[in-house]
Amino acid sequence: MPAASTKTADHDGATFCGTGFSWRSQAPAGLSDPAIGDRHRATPTSPRKIPHRCRKKILALCPGAEYGPAKRWPAGHFAAVANAKIGEGWQVWLFGSDKDRPVADAIVELTGGVCRNFVGETTLAEAVDLLALADAVVSNDSGLMHVAAALDKKIVAVYGSSDPGFTPPLNPAAQILSLKLACSPCFKRDCPFGHTRCLTELGPEQVLAALEADR
Repeated sequence: MPAASTKTADHDGATFCGTGFSWRSQAPAGLSDPAIGDRHRATPTSPRKIPHRCRKKILALCPGAEYGPAKRWPAGHFAAVANAKIGEGWQVWLFGSDKDRPVADAIVELTGGVCRNFVGETTLAEAVDLLALADAVVSNDSGLMHVAAALDKKIVAVYGSSDPGFTPPLNPAAQILSLKLACSPCFKRDCPFGHTRCLTELGPEQVLAALEADR
């Protein structure tokens, strides 16, 4: 299995396209990373949605990606990571929109129904509050990945068809995994070769190793 490139997020010019700066330019001095305020770190909006923690650590999984399948790590890989952490005594919570229900349901089935599935069950504000309780996050390149980064979570971000140099999690402690195959990043919604090797060959053990790395 190919070794994934593991790096922490850096802030080259490409990072700042969304701010209106040229992707070829350097970021302006003093421009800080996005951060979400303390309210989301301590005061969830919907206590009824929060399972009893039992002092267990929480791993948040964000298996969706609105753009398309070429950005989605396989459900079986997410489930393997979930099962490993559950075996270590962690809770596993799933997050995403209503469109992510199929992949979330697959993960729940592959983990014996142990995961707490919030997919399609929360507002964005509630998802932010719940993510704030997580000890670690594994995510595709998605909106929730950026939310987790802004919450200063320990995050492992998995990249397939997209470019981690262009849309990285804006948190210097984030662990970015990419196989950097010759065909990627292709920026396609679906793999043009039909194999999605950039994601299928990035194994759960590589994500688990990144989770164990010091921040």
